[in-house]
Amino acid sequence: MIEKILIANRGEIALRIQRACRELGIKTVAVHSEPDRDLKHVLLADESVCIGPAPSRDSYLHIPSLISAAEVTDTVAIHPGYGFLSENADFAERVERSGFVFIGPKPDTIRLMGDKVSAIKAMKQAGVPCVPGSDGPLDSNSKRTLELAREIGYPVIIKAAGGGGGRGMRVVHSDATLLNAISLTKAEAGAAFGNDTVYMEKYLENPRHVEFQVLADQYGNAIHLGERDCSMQRRHQKVVEEAPAPGITPEQRAFIGGRCAEACSKVGYRGVGTFEFLYQDGEFYFIEMNTRVQVEHPVTEMITGVDIVKEQILVASGEQLRYRQEDITWRGHAIECRLNAEHPETFRPSPGRIEEFHAPGGPGIRMDTHIYAGYVVPPYYDSMIGKLIAHGEDRPAALARMCNALRETIIEGIDTNIPLQRQIMKDAAFQQGGANIHYLEKKLGL
Repeated sequence: MIEKILIANRGEIALRIQRACRELGIKTVAVHSEPDRDLKHVLLADESVCIGPAPSRDSYLHIPSLISAAEVTDTVAIHPGYGFLSENADFAERVERSGFVFIGPKPDTIRLMGDKVSAIKAMKQAGVPCVPGSDGPLDSNSKRTLELAREIGYPVIIKAAGGGGGRGMRVVHSDATLLNAISLTKAEAGAAFGNDTVYMEKYLENPRHVEFQVLADQYGNAIHLGERDCSMQRRHQKVVEEAPAPGITPEQRAFIGGRCAEACSKVGYRGVGTFEFLYQDGEFYFIEMNTRVQVEHPVTEMITGVDIVKEQILVASGEQLRYRQEDITWRGHAIECRLNAEHPETFRPSPGRIEEFHAPGGPGIRMDTHIYAGYVVPPYYDSMIGKLIAHGEDRPAALARMCNALRETIIEGIDTNIPLQRQIMKDAAFQQGGANIHYLEKKLGL
């Protein structure tokens, strides 16, 4: 068993990892920027190390500082959480070369799945259904590119191979704008990701976002934990997630989940990961794989009873998976609302001191957050301050519990998006289930 883990992250995910470590009897090292010295997980850690000033590039993204902190604290392993360096293959490689365990996939696997073109190729070879597209990067042959777009059928979407988070993509509806769109996307991708490779896919106009959670060990064992629906999005950022996804049949879950698990075995995947799909007209289309723990992992934990973060640590310790596919059962329904420090209508960030905080309670309610009364939300990082999760025997029960929990939650001193989350929970289309990824933006008039 790993004896000490450095948590290379901040906020609620750092606290979540710390809690898992404590249950496993593992000591924790919290690293933090100068303004983050009062984060809850820093105050509760066995050891803490300041790694730099507020800017992420000088602290949480500064690899030498993280490695130095691990060295001076005699750390055994480094957990990257999500965001920051969690899917950075160079960081994973540097961690391993420095003699530490990286709690995640091997660097080569991160590179394979981080490049969308190579990831799609690997998934096709593994039998995972993918969106019709260019099956590789677009080259300078304009005639062939135009012919390919007509063959796929407009509208098409041009995507950056190294993109993510909704950046580096452009929808095209005709021959007239295709070549210019490709040129612009290449330029943007080169500037944003240091990789100007782009590819083309069929643009699905009314899809849902459905993703599958997987667990895999280094011995070739892999399982899936079912699917989540993450279609409530604003500007490609998830707002609400739920599991299981409304309308997905047990047969579909078994088929697609099985393909995902098989793909993990074929590419030698280790750790936790998520296969993201667009779902339209009863068909799944792979778009990318996230090689880390997801923000929305709690909804899967609530319906399966599997502690995903603990399993991630155990696998990194060299243990075999403790579960077989037949051990996994799904009970009830779970919904997660992301809570952000932002104005609920303008979405303007709202840093500042939390004057009063009261977490909700009751059966089936879980609150993952690092905030407390007196905590000052800094202006330097992502605005998410917590996640509220409700579990019930079915979707209506989970919805009712979430509505109650949102009503009970008190966060004063800053603006939050709780009023927006209450509005979503009461929305007729959301209550029915199965709304597409464009629904929330259209509802908000964005």
